[in-house]
Amino acid sequence: MTRFILSRIAFGVLVLFLLSVFVFFLFYVTPSDPARIIAGDKATEELMAQIRVKLGLDQPIYVQYLQFVGNLLHGDLGYSYRSNMPVSELLASRIPVTMSLVLGAVVLWLAIGIPIGITSARHPGTFRDRAGQAFAIIGISFPTFVLGMVALYLLYFLPSKAGMMLFPPSGYVPFLQDPFGWAWHLLLPWLTLALVVAAVYARLTRGQMLEVFGQDYIRTARAKGLTEQRVTYTHAFRSAMPPLVTQLGIDIGLMLGGVIVIEQVFGLLGVGNLAVSSVAMQDRPVVIAIVLLGGLFVVVSNLIVDVLYAAMDSRVRTAGR
Repeated sequence: MTRFILSRIAFGVLVLFLLSVFVFFLFYVTPSDPARIIAGDKATEELMAQIRVKLGLDQPIYVQYLQFVGNLLHGDLGYSYRSNMPVSELLASRIPVTMSLVLGAVVLWLAIGIPIGITSARHPGTFRDRAGQAFAIIGISFPTFVLGMVALYLLYFLPSKAGMMLFPPSGYVPFLQDPFGWAWHLLLPWLTLALVVAAVYARLTRGQMLEVFGQDYIRTARAKGLTEQRVTYTHAFRSAMPPLVTQLGIDIGLMLGGVIVIEQVFGLLGVGNLAVSSVAMQDRPVVIAIVLLGGLFVVVSNLIVDVLYAAMDSRVRTAGR
């Protein structure tokens, strides 16, 4: 098991290294001049030359990359071109918002999607199955921003117009400051994100469960007189879990890098919101940091998935050697 984990860690480090090379050359070896972005269009050549020296842009490209990696290893992500703040401080102020949004939505979409998928698989061809498949198709087809706008209109605009305040329109309250206010401000974003992703999990769970229900050992368990509940949750669902865990790891890793649409619709100042504004203002250090952070989240989440997968199935550990 230790060897398996170490091999996955080594692979994750390699992925992050390749990602750092890619983003560095993508953002630094381009026609645009960072010194011009910082100094403005009316800056003199002398001022721009001073900025290039300060940023190390006068050095050979390989020296710039080595300095870039060295700073990363020491936790130095550089300074924002626009706000002149450390990028690490900018990210530290945005990560709690995105993590709160994603982790709360994860709980909801698992609580919604998996039971719907199991119910559909247990009653194939019935009304319950058709209703579950309809939920999955509608959820997958519905754009997230449209669902968010509909939720705001029905649950914020119309009630507030009638003199009631069911939900706030936007904003974020830190959990430690006010746990109730934290949940109240995030409930609509949670539901919007969860309903869309739950449709994917409902469909995936149904497919996996139907496949498992057709296995010989399930028929044997039923022939032995085990209850349907025990057959479903002790035997069938356990076998159907690995693909769900894999999908969950991918989704969490990607979303922690920024849930751009939801954050924009509900005015949440998270990592996705920061990414949009940084790209628009060509704030390279911030964009690079967000890309690397997203890559780190994906690598870590996949490492956790691999460990869980190996714990559930010893054949995975053997194959990874």
